[in-house]
Amino acid sequence: MGEIILQMKGIDKTFPGVHALDHVDFEVRKGEVHALMGENGAGKSTLMKVLTGIYTKDSGTITYEGRQVEFTNPREAQKAGIVIVHQELNMMGHLTVAQNIFVGREPRKGIMIDDARMNTEARKLFEQLSIDIDPRETMSHLTVAKQQMCEIAKAISHEAKVIIFDEPTAALTDTEIEQLFKIIRDLRQRQYGIVYISHRMDEIKRITDRVSVMRDGQYIGTLISSECTKEDIINMMVGRVIYEEPKTHSHCPPDAPVVLRVEHLSAGSMVKDVSFELRKGEILGFAGLVGAGRTETVRALFGADPKDGGDIYIDGKKVDIRSPKDAVRLGISYLSEDRKRFGIVLKKNITENSTLATLKSYTKKGFIDKKREEDVTHNYVKVLKTKTPGIDQLVMNLSGGNQQKVVIAKWLVNDSRIMIFDEPTRGIDVGAKQEIYELMSRLAEEEGKAIIMISSEMSEILRMSDRVLVMCEGRKTAEFDIAEATQEKIMSSATRDIDMQEAAR
Repeated sequence: MGEIILQMKGIDKTFPGVHALDHVDFEVRKGEVHALMGENGAGKSTLMKVLTGIYTKDSGTITYEGRQVEFTNPREAQKAGIVIVHQELNMMGHLTVAQNIFVGREPRKGIMIDDARMNTEARKLFEQLSIDIDPRETMSHLTVAKQQMCEIAKAISHEAKVIIFDEPTAALTDTEIEQLFKIIRDLRQRQYGIVYISHRMDEIKRITDRVSVMRDGQYIGTLISSECTKEDIINMMVGRVIYEEPKTHSHCPPDAPVVLRVEHLSAGSMVKDVSFELRKGEILGFAGLVGAGRTETVRALFGADPKDGGDIYIDGKKVDIRSPKDAVRLGISYLSEDRKRFGIVLKKNITENSTLATLKSYTKKGFIDKKREEDVTHNYVKVLKTKTPGIDQLVMNLSGGNQQKVVIAKWLVNDSRIMIFDEPTRGIDVGAKQEIYELMSRLAEEEGKAIIMISSEMSEILRMSDRVLVMCEGRKTAEFDIAEATQEKIMSSATRDIDMQEAAR
């Protein structure tokens, strides 16, 4: 690692009712990947927003390349060479790759934009990164991984010296993650200073040099990645021990009644003749690789996508689910993997979101009973331990883990008997994960909720499931009681159809 390129000292920031940053220190050296970790709401994003001029700090100093700076907007930070590659990509889908990279600073030939030169410059950036992307391709036609590569190219085009990666692997496959890591290692070799924000503990040892931890708006400390354990980082993040032992036996009684039975469900090209049962008080884990058809299966079950065939039974009675409205009426809830798009209304407050699925029951003669609404919201904020200054807080201002709790509250208010959790802890820190796990266990074991849990994290599948259903290429390929499920068995079943297809070739 080289000399310090960026140093933040004693950064303080207060919002009404929240001390978001309490005299935080952070530094980045040339040629290092420095992880910034902490629970949702710890202050990581706020610190980076202060750095890049989105927020104005109350006190403290920022020293960049040996001189004190204070950026008033992200454009100033970009011009100075500090750039963020966001988790939620900011590209414009209708424009080409090159147009996205150089938007607002296009090369010109007279008064006209010089498209040929712009494409050439973009191609040079991709060659530097060893990426094969056509600059003339429309952005919306690219995969999420390639769109992210374009964000990185855009950062470099600003002559960046410090690049901030915010949850860069959240939506990537294992192969795409390896490609991203190769690019990050190359950037490190070329003496870029890199800030790496992630909740994925297993990535930290692989890609970072140092780890700085924040908790409740305060700087806790910095560790050398190669000299610390995952447990060391977790203890600093949450201030308590987090247990991640896999489940050794099913917690669902063997004589528990079957509440949901799905027979020969088919939908499009991604759901092919899928059958399974779900019992009262059971957590059924859906495992498989990206593109296995797990989400498509539950969307067809929930009525969000049309099914081509198959039957659905609730409590032994055949039901006709043609829309999510039908599913909700039958006591089924669906917590989408994309909570911001399908689970919550970001610009509404916690109360409005909590009663979203049951608003009719809080309405009398055209008027909403605000007192009842507030009472039930207060109750679930308390039950779910949602961190918020108050129930009138806009959901967009909550951390990812607390947004997820608001989605869960919405379906608990609806008293759903069958709950589908699709990637319930994606983008959520280890402490909030623990709380979601405890909540799901309590819902199943104490309240008798029947839960389907889709997860791409093997440790999550093995820790939470009573039974594991494995899918590959749109088909169910195996089913295991948790007592006999292993990572090797699940992975073997998750690649079975792929292996058979390759053997046939």
